[in-house]
Parts: sequence; C-alpha cells; structure tokens
Amino acid sequence: MKVILTKDVENLGKEGEIKEVADGFARNFLIPRNMAEPATDTAIKNAEGRKKQKTETAKVELEEAQKLAEQLEGRELFIKVKEEEGKLFGSVNEKTIAKTFKDEGISINPESIKLAEPIKDIGEYDAQISLDHGLEANIKLILVSEEEEK
Repeated sequence: MKVILTKDVENLGKEGEIKEVADGFARNFLIPRNMAEPATDTAIKNAEGRKKQKTETAKVELEEAQKLAEQLEGRELFIKVKEEEGKLFGSVNEKTIAKTFKDEGISINPESIKLAEPIKDIGEYDAQISLDHGLEANIKLILVSEEEEK
C-alpha cells in the first residue's frame, strides 16, 4: 500500500514522502496514529502543495535570518548594570541580553545566545548568537554603570 507520511517516522522516512509499506502496517499502525494517509491522487497533490509551501516558507525564513545576522554582526550592545567598584550586583546572563535586545525591538531567544560564563564585572565581552539555518552573529557586550548616566 502506498502512503504519504504526515510525520517523520523513524526507519521509514520524513514527513511528506510517499512510501510503499505493507497493508497491515499502514492500516493497523501508521494511519490510526496519524503518521500517514493513503496515497490517493488528491492526497498526493495536497502533499506536493504543502511541500512547495514549506519550501517557500523556509526560503523566507532564511532571508529573514540572514538580514538579522547582518544587522547583529559586529554590533556593540550597551547594558546598564548596578555595580560597586567594578563588581556587579548579580550577573549578566543570556536572559538579560535577550531582554536588552527586546527593549530595542529585536526578538532573540535566550537559548541562542552563547556566553563563556555569566558576566560579573564591568567591561567589554564577546558573545555569539546562533540563529536559524545555522547562521551565527558575533556581538560585543559593553557593560556600563547606571551611575554614569546620572
């Protein structure tokens, strides 16, 4: 029986692929678990349409990720911190950096920010941001005291 996979199935194939499987495997396992559907002419056309749509969406997402990477690469991000004699009250971590970007209107997931360790002193530090599609951007973090602004 020919089926179209609606989900990735280990040792069988990826979502959207058309596979020839045993009738019993399709009827008793794949179809009841919504992992596949029978490969009718209509279903095949729908699957091709979804595949084309996914390809176009991935292309747009790649372009957006490339623009964001270009925008972030080499950027200096100033973070105001409370400190005393060069030591911070607390530390600056990935969540703090993501919040600072959000305040500037740029949405970055904290898990995509890579620091060697949490920052506990005033100064300049390097960080790396991993974006979708394997893109990366290197930024410079500059920690400044809130007192300097007053």
